[in-house]
Amino acid sequence: MTTNRRSFLAGSGSTLAGLMFCSCGLLHGRQARAQTVAPQAPAVRRGRSKVKTIDVHTHCFFQDAIDLMGADAKGVLPPVKGIPEHFIVVEKRIQAMQAQGIDLQVLSINPFWYRKDVDTARAICKIHNEKLAELTASHPDHFAAFASLTLQDPQIAVQQLEEAVRKQGLKGAAIGGSFNGEDFSSAKFHPIWAKAEELGAVLFIHPQSTPELGKRLAGNGWLSNVIGNPLDTTIALNKLIFEGTLDKFPGLKVLAAHGGGYFGSYAPRSDRSCYVSPSNCNPEIALRKHPSEYLKQIYVDSLVFTGEGLHHLVAEAGASQVMIGTDHPIPWEEHPVDHVLNAPLTDAQKDAILGLNAAKLLNIRT
Repeated sequence: MTTNRRSFLAGSGSTLAGLMFCSCGLLHGRQARAQTVAPQAPAVRRGRSKVKTIDVHTHCFFQDAIDLMGADAKGVLPPVKGIPEHFIVVEKRIQAMQAQGIDLQVLSINPFWYRKDVDTARAICKIHNEKLAELTASHPDHFAAFASLTLQDPQIAVQQLEEAVRKQGLKGAAIGGSFNGEDFSSAKFHPIWAKAEELGAVLFIHPQSTPELGKRLAGNGWLSNVIGNPLDTTIALNKLIFEGTLDKFPGLKVLAAHGGGYFGSYAPRSDRSCYVSPSNCNPEIALRKHPSEYLKQIYVDSLVFTGEGLHHLVAEAGASQVMIGTDHPIPWEEHPVDHVLNAPLTDAQKDAILGLNAAKLLNIRT
C-alpha cells in the first residue's frame, strides 16, 4: 500500500477523528480509580536504548466500527477514569511514545464483535484493517498493526488474513483467548492457523477475561482483568499445546499478551499432568515434546511488572521469545524501557527484548 501522509490526512479525516487509543477489556471506574496508586518509576533510570524500541502490545479503536455495533456500542467503550482522552491526535500519541522511550508501537484492537452476526463482524473488521493499513502506511516509523478477523466464519478470516498481510502490510492478526468460549484448538479454526503459518504471520492472543468465572471475579479489585485476563491466556496456550495444535502447525507464530499469562511461571506443572493422571490425557494425542518446551515456540510480552519477574520469564521462555508490551495507553507499564534496562539480564538479552526480537519476528526495519 502506498498512501502518503498528505493524502492520508486529507482523505481520511474520519480516521484521525475516529481513532481511539484504548485499554484491554473492561476498565475500572471511579471507585476503583480512587483506590489506585500511581505506578512508581524504576529506582534507577538508565535513559534510552541504543536499539529501536518496539512495543508489541498497544491498542486503539475506530469510532466508525463501534457505530456498527448498534445497541451494543455503549458496551464497547471502556468507562475510563484518569486517562486524558479516548480520542487522541496521532502526533500526541507519538509524543507519549517518545516519553516512554518507545520508537514504534504495534497496534491491535481487542475483539468486541465476536457475538455479532457474521455480516456485522465482517464490516467491522473491514473498517479496522483498512484504517490500520492507512495509518501504518502514513507513519511507518512509528506504527505497525495486527489485523482484525471475522472468526464467525473461518473461511472469511482466512481471506482477511491473507489480504491484511499481502496487500495491506499488516503483521498478522489479533485474536482473543477463545471465540465465545470455543477453544482455538478446535479443528474449525485450523484453516486460519494454516494460512498464518503459510504467510509467516503472527497471531497475537489477547485475552477477554474468563467470562465463565464472572461471578467469582466480580467485586473489588478488577479481578476480571487482574486474574481473568492472564488466566484466559494460560488456558488458550495450554489448549493449543495439549490438543496438539502447535504440533500440527509447528511454524505457527503465536504472541501472547501479559507475559503469556501464568504459563511462564507454572509450565513445569503441565509437564507432570499426564504422568500423574493419565486417565485425564488422551492417548491418541502424543505430544512431540514436554509442554514446557513449547514456551520456546511461543512469544510473549514483557508485561510482568518487575525486573525479577522478567528475569524469570526469560529463564523459562528464553530471551529470544520476549519483547516489550505496555498495554498503552492504559498505564500498566509507564516505564517499559527502564523496566528492561534495570532487570538482571545481560546487555544482549536487553537489546533483544527492547526491539531486536520484535523487529525479526514482525519484519520491521531497524
